[in-house]
Amino acid sequence: MKTIRTTPAAAIVRFLQTQFIRRDGVEHRLIDGVCGIFGHGNVAGLGQALEEHGGKSLPYFQPKNEQAMVHTAIAYAKTKRRLGTLACTTSVGPGATNMVTGAATATVNRLPVLLLPGDIFANRRPGPVLQQLEHPHSQDASVNDCFKPVSRYWDRINRPEQLLTALPEAMRVLADPAETGAVTIALPEDVQSEAFDCPTHFFAKRVHEVRRTAPAVDALADAAKLIRSAKVPLVIAGGGVHYSDACAALQKFAEATGIPVAVTQAGKGALLESHALGLGAVGVTGTLAANRIATAADVVIVVGTRLSDFTTASKTQFQHPRVRFVSINVNAADAAKHGALPLVGDARATLAALGRALRGYRVPTTHTRAIAAARRAWEKPWRAMTSPAKPSADGRLYQSEVIRVLNEFCDERSIVVHAAGGIPGDIHKLWRGKSADDYHSEYGYSCMGYEIAGALGAKMAAPDREVYAFLGDGSYLMLNHEIVTAVQEGRKITVVLSDNSAYGCIHNLQRACGGRSFGNEFRQRSERSGRLDGAPIAVDYVANARSLGATVFTATDAKSLREALAAAKAERNTCLVYVPVTPGSVMQGFSWWDVPPAAVSSVPTVRAARARYEQAKQRQRFYY
Repeated sequence: MKTIRTTPAAAIVRFLQTQFIRRDGVEHRLIDGVCGIFGHGNVAGLGQALEEHGGKSLPYFQPKNEQAMVHTAIAYAKTKRRLGTLACTTSVGPGATNMVTGAATATVNRLPVLLLPGDIFANRRPGPVLQQLEHPHSQDASVNDCFKPVSRYWDRINRPEQLLTALPEAMRVLADPAETGAVTIALPEDVQSEAFDCPTHFFAKRVHEVRRTAPAVDALADAAKLIRSAKVPLVIAGGGVHYSDACAALQKFAEATGIPVAVTQAGKGALLESHALGLGAVGVTGTLAANRIATAADVVIVVGTRLSDFTTASKTQFQHPRVRFVSINVNAADAAKHGALPLVGDARATLAALGRALRGYRVPTTHTRAIAAARRAWEKPWRAMTSPAKPSADGRLYQSEVIRVLNEFCDERSIVVHAAGGIPGDIHKLWRGKSADDYHSEYGYSCMGYEIAGALGAKMAAPDREVYAFLGDGSYLMLNHEIVTAVQEGRKITVVLSDNSAYGCIHNLQRACGGRSFGNEFRQRSERSGRLDGAPIAVDYVANARSLGATVFTATDAKSLREALAAAKAERNTCLVYVPVTPGSVMQGFSWWDVPPAAVSSVPTVRAARARYEQAKQRQRFYY
């Protein structure tokens, strides 16, 4: 066996450059670059190896925050439909643990990202080394053990030869649509720089094939039989439709059967609202049209979604007494949820096979009329929310108006990235897509701070697209540093900042649960009460963004917002459009979310909210 004398760090860099993923005969690089912030735990190991062996086939990107760089990698992978991702490296210690939130975000959303944190010395001689956690029950524990519950695959390389089994397994998990998520390989500082004899064929090109699997014939027959018995069927499309590139297959299936389609956050755009069978968002943040049909549905065909509590309205959305579920998913555990008849397979291949099994089937005409009626009924509240009849009390735009203007301005080549807070709930309900992929949401983990870093990742994956980070002031304050990285890389994004001087979404939820305002508005501490209920804090977001290198515009009404968006689009530099919005809202809800108010309280509004909660909870169902 031929070998080459090298270090584990150099071996990792050389190995990653030869990994590819292939689907439908088209090859893509599996790891398209490395984001890294260096410290003593990785600068002389992996950092040196990237400098010496990286090059154009494995470029290095310099982020400004470790959590943010994982978000960038996640958004990159999402935009690439899981056919490529980025690696992220940090030192041991806080750099590593800063990535834990990003790892959870990736794993929850079923998106691949490779994490390479430095680790404590395997030989233990310098211990305790700087930033080492000394666990009282084991010398083998480090902060990197935190990654175990949030990673789909985790390993620690205590000897160089362990790379020969760890790296291929890591690549297998990253490339497997049924298993993918965060993959963490912890790299002890000393091991990164040791010498070992690595087999030369370890660096040979490797192509990881993603095959379009389909369920067993008898499972398809059972599903077809169940669907044929349905009088009010519904499809719920999730992110798996996009990752499988199955939007056209879904539309064909819907048109052939007449079954309408509702969408999750990740599934938005799978069938556009402009289509006669498109019902839009479903669940807690759903439309009147989708939720009305979902409530009555007797068979729900679930495609590529894990059925989170927002999609199911905390298991209150589906009220037909004999409702049944058919679930198409590459992941067997996801396919079995809600007691579904599982069709384990690729979304595109399975939709095509199920369509053939249902040949000749059409929904009853009564259902067709109900679909059209539900779509018509949704128009009035949609217009009331996006174009309120009365201006806000403070004269500022409602957030829903900002969404409308942004929606009108963006074209089919735009991508709007959003994540936590009130924006995802509002935009999921109101956005009317112009292409299947103009809507990019991270809502599986609802992670604040994703938006700007995520927009950068989307831009890196789709450099010819106009990419917008749409976020609130709370999220901006958490992670705005990647504006600097976007400017540094020349990857122009436009940040649309909606400022309501609060963690507005949770403030609204707090009040809806009967609570008095507490801890969610951005106010000074009052000498009188000792609480944060004094004057509002004045934050100059315009000056802040300008100091980070962005070109900045301010909008105070719909006209100036359109003008600011047009000016930002004409810019080559990263931009920020600052929009002060009213804390008030004209949004309507068409579903329920299980957030329990206190069962015992002296506050009358809390007691009233608890009574409403107990009544609403009676609608929860257990599906098996």
